[in-house]
Amino acid sequence: MKMWKVLVLLGALLIVFGFIVMLFENWKFRLPGDIYIKRDNFEFYFPITTSIVISLILTLILNLIFRK
Repeated sequence: MKMWKVLVLLGALLIVFGFIVMLFENWKFRLPGDIYIKRDNFEFYFPITTSIVISLILTLILNLIFRK
């Protein structure tokens, strides 16, 4: 596969991912272990557990796709 095709595909995937994020902007998916701090004029959310779960799911999917 040519390099420009890969770059176009990655760009298209980023655009689709951006639209999905915009749709679910107000939807908060919090797992136990995610860090959430809310103060007077400050809100901090670091989804460490959610990131690990998403990483594991994507790893499994990609391993199934690219298995030889």
